Amino acid sequence: MIKCKKCKQVEFIQKSGIMRGKQRYYCKSCDFHFTIAEESNPTEHKRHHEVTIMDIARQLGISKSTVSRALRGHTDIHEGTRQMILDLAKELDYEPNPLANALLKRRTNIIGMLVPEFRHYFFPTIIMGAQAVLSKAGYNLMIFQSDESYETEVANVKALLRSRVDGLLVSITGKTQNFDHFRTVLQKEVPMVFFNRVCPELETPQVIIDDYSGAFQAVEHLVEQGYRRIAHLAGPSILQIARLRMQGYVDALQKHGLPLDESLIVYHDLTEESARLCARHLLDLPQPPDAIFAVNDPSALEVLLLAKQRGIKVPQDLGIVGFSNDPVSAIIEPALTTVEQPVWEIGEQSAQLLLEQLEQPRLETKVLKTRLIVRDSSRRRG
Repeated sequence: MIKCKKCKQVEFIQKSGIMRGKQRYYCKSCDFHFTIAEESNPTEHKRHHEVTIMDIARQLGISKSTVSRALRGHTDIHEGTRQMILDLAKELDYEPNPLANALLKRRTNIIGMLVPEFRHYFFPTIIMGAQAVLSKAGYNLMIFQSDESYETEVANVKALLRSRVDGLLVSITGKTQNFDHFRTVLQKEVPMVFFNRVCPELETPQVIIDDYSGAFQAVEHLVEQGYRRIAHLAGPSILQIARLRMQGYVDALQKHGLPLDESLIVYHDLTEESARLCARHLLDLPQPPDAIFAVNDPSALEVLLLAKQRGIKVPQDLGIVGFSNDPVSAIIEPALTTVEQPVWEIGEQSAQLLLEQLEQPRLETKVLKTRLIVRDSSRRRG
């Protein structure tokens, strides 16, 4: 018994000829032409095969181009045929293939974003700032994190390129010294913007903060509070942000006539475990520091926790300053003095700069300002 695909009637069905080797039927009740699909296992079909335009064309016995035009809303198709195509597409749960459409347009409307970690608030906040801008512009964001692994970073870049992203937003790992994978991106003429942790060897647009000035203000504040033996818990020297913060530390000491003691400078890989070990090393020195400037807030918080465990009075016996203004820094006791970075704005500006690169590539660096926030972990005077 043949049932109409449109009105589900059975008594008004008649054969209406053969098309492309298939029997067509006509429903007098609703003036609808249709064919019956070859028998198959519907469950198996749905499980193993994504419905395509070709499937719809095959079942209806019409051309692929007719189906394509109908699905895109062209008006040069008979209304009955168009409705037949739309009904079958709905019945088969047809979904357009965005990648296939993107290849035709040579645009995917996808931006790739590569960050070194998700453990702290910093990079997730940047991601949200970037997404706010990109969503308004009609772009989706594909996010990869490298977990501070160079090998994972390389693999992630390859995966993003295979996904045909329209552009890349990148912050490198603390271990990246070979930049060939990013050179490949440039060779493929994919627009790319670096943010926060940038690649100094490549001439690319970038969004950074004034790391040097932020570090200089932090250390000068410690000097003004009466601290004289100021240590620096530094980041990996291969990162530009770490080198600039180090230079700000050195120059602030020099400006105020304090000696640079190499034993008070320790480097770590930006993990809490490493920061804890470095803090122990500094506090176990025969002449321990009376203040510590840390490269970021998570490191400074490890110093603060260790000092509390040892009964060291903060800020009376040890001043501590971090960098980034992590939300935890305001609620820990004592509250942490830190250098505030405009984190959300880093994301916004990076996304905006990349959108500009998509329209008209040009070399540009945006430098965002920092702000010293003085709290109880370093306030000994006034």
